[in-house]
Amino acid sequence: MADPYSTLGVARSASEAEIKSAYRKLAKELHPDRNKDKPNAAERFSDVTKAYDLLSDKEKRAQFDRGEIDADGNPANPFAGMGGGFGRGGGYSGGGGQQGFRPEDFQGFGGEGLDLGDLFDGLFGGGGGQRRTSGMGGGSGFGSQRRPPPQKGADVRYRLAVPFVSAATREDQRITLADGKTISVKLPAGVEDGTQMRLKGKGKPGPGGNGDGLVIVEVGPHPFYRRDGDSIRMDLPITLDEALLGAKVKCPTPDGPVMLTIKPGTNGGTVMRLAGKGWSKKSGGRGDQLVTLEIQMPEDVDELAKRLEGWKDTGNPRAKLGM
Repeated sequence: MADPYSTLGVARSASEAEIKSAYRKLAKELHPDRNKDKPNAAERFSDVTKAYDLLSDKEKRAQFDRGEIDADGNPANPFAGMGGGFGRGGGYSGGGGQQGFRPEDFQGFGGEGLDLGDLFDGLFGGGGGQRRTSGMGGGSGFGSQRRPPPQKGADVRYRLAVPFVSAATREDQRITLADGKTISVKLPAGVEDGTQMRLKGKGKPGPGGNGDGLVIVEVGPHPFYRRDGDSIRMDLPITLDEALLGAKVKCPTPDGPVMLTIKPGTNGGTVMRLAGKGWSKKSGGRGDQLVTLEIQMPEDVDELAKRLEGWKDTGNPRAKLGM
C-alpha cells in the first residue's frame, strides 16, 4: 500500500481530527454502494480504510513515522538494531572488532542461544545446501531452515450504522464488503454503540488465507426513545380528561404500538412498565420499556376555566415537601 498520509491526502503533521475528517470524506465518496459502475472504487475504499486504521492507532502511527513498520503494518527491517557488521573474511565483526562467531554473543533470545543455521539460511536462502561446522563451536550448520507459517491477509474495518429500534430488537443488518458483495449480519445480544463484530475470512486475501472483517457498530439516536441499561424510556403525553376519567391510549414500542390502560385519577409522572419491550440483554431476552405519563393541558383553556369556575382543589400536592 502507498504512504498512508498520501492515501488520505493529509500532511504527516495532521492531527487526529484532521485524519478522521479526511477518512470520513473519502469513505463516503468511495463506498462501493455509490460506485457500482467503478470497479476500482472498492480497492481504493479498502486502501483508504487500511490507511486510517494505521494512522488512527497512536502506537502504530509512531512506529510508522520512525520507520519501524511499513504501510501494511509489517516490520520495515527485522534485523535493524543487531549491531556490528560482516568482516572481510566473511565472519561477523561484533562490537569489539573481533572477527568470527561466538555462541555467547547470541545469548538472550528467550534464554537460549540463537540457531545460527536458521539465521543464515534466512539471510542467504539456504536449505539443503552445504553444512558448515568449523568455527561454530558445536557444529550448528546451514542445512535446516524453519519457515514461518504463511501470513493471512490484512483485516478490513467497516462501520455499520444501525437505527436505534433495529439495535434494540436485533434486526438483521446488511453490509457491503470491500469487494462489493453485500451480506446479512446478525447483531449480538446486548449490542451497543461501539460494539465490534468479527467476520471470519471477510478481509483481504493472503498466502495463509483471508483476513477478517472487523465491523464497528454505530447505534443512532431516536427522537423519543432513550436507552437506560437494558430498559428503554420514553415520555407519553396524555390529556387532562384521560388522566381524570381514565382511558385506553395507544403507545409506541420498538415492536409496534400497544394499548395502555390509564386509571381514573392518574397523576402526571406516573411510570408504566411494558415487560419485554426494552433492549436486548447479553444474557438473552429483552429488558422493559418504561413509559412516563405527562398530562398536557388543552391549548384552549377558556372552556375548561368556565367549567371549573367556583371550584377549588383544597388538597396540597406539596405537603410532602414541607411546603
